[in-house]
Amino acid sequence: MDQPLPNLPNLSLPRIVVIGAGFAGLKLARKLKNKNYQVILLDKNNYHQFQPLFYQVATAGLEPSAISFPLRKVFHNTPNVTFRMAEAQRIDQEKNRVFTDIGYIDYDYLILAMGADTNYFGMKNIMENSIPMKSVSEALFIRNKIISNYERAINIADLEKRKSLMNVVIVGGGPTGVELAGAMAELRNKVFPKDYPQLNFDNMKVVLIEMGPSLLAGMSASSGQKAKEYLESLKVDVLLNTAVENYDGLNVIINGEEKLKTNTLLWAAGIAPNGIEGIVDTQKFKNGRLLVNEYNLVHNSKNIYALGDLCLQQLPDYPKGHPQVAQVAIQQADNLANNFLGQLKGRAPKAFRYKDLGSMATVGRKLAVVDLPFIKFQGVLAWLTWLFVHLMAILGVKNRIFIFLDWSWNYLAFDPSLRLLIRPTYVKPKDREELIEDKN
Repeated sequence: MDQPLPNLPNLSLPRIVVIGAGFAGLKLARKLKNKNYQVILLDKNNYHQFQPLFYQVATAGLEPSAISFPLRKVFHNTPNVTFRMAEAQRIDQEKNRVFTDIGYIDYDYLILAMGADTNYFGMKNIMENSIPMKSVSEALFIRNKIISNYERAINIADLEKRKSLMNVVIVGGGPTGVELAGAMAELRNKVFPKDYPQLNFDNMKVVLIEMGPSLLAGMSASSGQKAKEYLESLKVDVLLNTAVENYDGLNVIINGEEKLKTNTLLWAAGIAPNGIEGIVDTQKFKNGRLLVNEYNLVHNSKNIYALGDLCLQQLPDYPKGHPQVAQVAIQQADNLANNFLGQLKGRAPKAFRYKDLGSMATVGRKLAVVDLPFIKFQGVLAWLTWLFVHLMAILGVKNRIFIFLDWSWNYLAFDPSLRLLIRPTYVKPKDREELIEDKN
């Protein structure tokens, strides 16, 4: 839109516009609360999503609201921070202006923190027929899809059709794929047989496909091997050095052959940075990530910064850029916020240096792997460590309590209670208007 965004506070402070309320954008905005900057935070959703637990929503372990936190609540009584639910569409770097679907905003500093989306590597059929998991809504769609498949399978006499409805194939051997495969296997082994006693779950395959030679490529070799052993103990079929070439909604094509049949292909094989019009080619790397210096300033820009998965910061220790994980985004946002605060006091900016705090992945109940800078361990202790770290990272005391109660119940009863098939009902525009008038 070519009209200014209405109802913005008119503060005589330097204006920082932040696009994206993920780990990086939210961290920066919170750090600048009640400081001498005006912060405008934009996101297409009005809530923050805790991505590491999407898989638990997809497998009925947690409700969507438990891992989502309303952004407006974060900034209660914070007059210098304003949130607007908007989709950024274009940047005019010469005018220092961002155009959104609800109007334009002028900025003194622009922070790009839009994160990344699913990467299909140019395979159109897979993009159209597989299911990604990069948002709460997509995780909820997966939950509905899986439960709907079993409700359909129980009414089908043909064994092969039942198998294709029951089978779940996951592509991508990173933390998301490993955790999703483990959770699906536990549902198959312990939960679904009680819900659907008429179905033979020996016929259901949970398959994890990874193109590389090992799982959890960003972690140690021992952790990747242990994760594979854990998954196989849960009866997951793990296929390494295997690339999915095509998928038509039923047949998974590997090496030119129809190797697997499934109605549910979950795609967790890679990410691609979210772009925005107005960024020129010289500011981007060939994979679409934005080139930034050691202060996260975008190449050939004086006041545009990029954070997290979106940016590529080539430093001597990380010539190919930092790993695209939450800790990098959070630490970059923290450093940039400190530089903004230091600027008010006349201090020189501090270059970003990533501190690797370790990585971890859970495979199932009492099964996890943890790599810390000083020690690596697996099993029950790793699982408890994973639970604690993720619980503490969740926004909001209420969300932490609900998640803790859900996890406690699931551990004691091994029977998650969120296996509800909730689908939106379409309301005709005319009927919708009548409903609104009735309410008023």
